[in-house]
Amino acid sequence: MTRKIALVVNPTSGRGLGARVAPVVRAELEAGGLTVDEYTTTCAEDVGRISAEVIASGADGVALVGGDGTIHLGAQVLAKSGMPFGVIPAGTGNDFARGIGVPLKDPKAAAALIVRGQTRAVDLATAKDEYITTVVAGGFDSLVNKRANAMTWPKGNARYTLATFAELRTFTPISYVVTVDGEVLETDAMLVAVGTGPTYGGGLQICAGAGIDDGLLDVTIIKPVSRLTLLQMFPKLSKGSHLGHPAVHTLRGRSIRLESPGVTAYADGEILGPLPVDIGVAPGALTVFA
Repeated sequence: MTRKIALVVNPTSGRGLGARVAPVVRAELEAGGLTVDEYTTTCAEDVGRISAEVIASGADGVALVGGDGTIHLGAQVLAKSGMPFGVIPAGTGNDFARGIGVPLKDPKAAAALIVRGQTRAVDLATAKDEYITTVVAGGFDSLVNKRANAMTWPKGNARYTLATFAELRTFTPISYVVTVDGEVLETDAMLVAVGTGPTYGGGLQICAGAGIDDGLLDVTIIKPVSRLTLLQMFPKLSKGSHLGHPAVHTLRGRSIRLESPGVTAYADGEILGPLPVDIGVAPGALTVFA
């Protein structure tokens, strides 16, 4: 039988990249023998609504063309539905796609994974009644995220780099209470990040070594360091080599609570809300083509 795939396109992702790659993806899917129904989003709410329609339609899978924000919205509906979910990266960070091994700059190759049809189940984090596909950030990194989201220049990962330099000028350590599976840790830190996968911010391996299907949340705490030391640490995040630094503390658990007055948490690059926040894990909640 011919497989039917719903192609959901966010045309504004990556400053228009989503619209540009959609025809390439559709052609690759159809060349692979799939029947394609294409949907174009006009607002954020469309992603969830269309995903729900796709599930009800009896399609064999859905492919989302967009960035981490689009993936986040789709995951709210597709999680635990059993609907296979393909990712065509077209955003600024693309960290979920990176975490499941989807080619980031080759839409034909990403579409070919959907044609092949091999799937795997991956974990999602849960917080404030939302599913999280990558990392919950709270601290210096969330401030960088906020600044980067407000910037119109430069494009791509360079935006996060510039935002990092800007935030470094005034940032001071924050006092946290971090509870992991009931064990309480009170500490000052530059940031606390909790993830099911290893990266955020366009490839920074803040939770290096995190397994996206191990049923656990990885916690990375960067203790107080000088601005210069933090700046020197950021290149190491791209390789995950920061884990050997004496100021970096890592933990793993199934239930994490972050507390700190005045800190706003970000998740999948978007505002999650003010701390405190309780973060859990939904093992194998999302089925992906990968």
